[in-house]
Amino acid sequence: MRVLVVEDEQVLADTVAVGLRRESMAVDVVYDGDSALEHLTVNDYDVVVLDRDLPRVHGDDVARELVNKSYTCRILMLTASGEMEDKVEGLTLGADDYLAKPFAFPELIARVRALGRRATPPLPPVLERNGISLDPANHTVERDGQGVSLTPKEFAVLEVLLRAEGTVVSAEGLLEKAWDENADPFTNVVRVTVMTLRKKLGDPPVIHTVPGAGYRM
Repeated sequence: MRVLVVEDEQVLADTVAVGLRRESMAVDVVYDGDSALEHLTVNDYDVVVLDRDLPRVHGDDVARELVNKSYTCRILMLTASGEMEDKVEGLTLGADDYLAKPFAFPELIARVRALGRRATPPLPPVLERNGISLDPANHTVERDGQGVSLTPKEFAVLEVLLRAEGTVVSAEGLLEKAWDENADPFTNVVRVTVMTLRKKLGDPPVIHTVPGAGYRM
């Protein structure tokens, strides 16, 4: 899952990003509305965590732009106020969910994951294929009932491949969904991560390379 965090309180924004990355999400961070709009034109996000009170371009205007241009990403709006009127106004602008500051981080993660599921066609909460079982909420992976320990990036790659339901995912597609904007598009990090993931999942191999196209389960 790829997430854009838009928050002008830099310490809070960076803390949220670190926490989401620990949940195997690819996260980009910007600190004003103008930068948010720039990122949204070049990257495909599943969820935007959007502060309302932003400099340069107000969060409300960012939300309107997302709705008017029919972006498929879901919006979790953050605000310093938990008043009912503010919640209603934020949802009316096009936000999919609303969270008042200060918030509990586990709740933020749960809401982001729930919105991420709504950004794609419905799938069961636990993803299963070829004896592989991945539980995004509990961050666990099993093969044939046996636990498999994965790094956050390996977990993210496996989740993307499972969500593809047997279709081919290009290396660029994996880079887009499992890494953030700082990833070098010319690096071999995707190939190396898939290689180590294959080894950890064991035999017979369940991730196959499709020459010239990418990877599939």
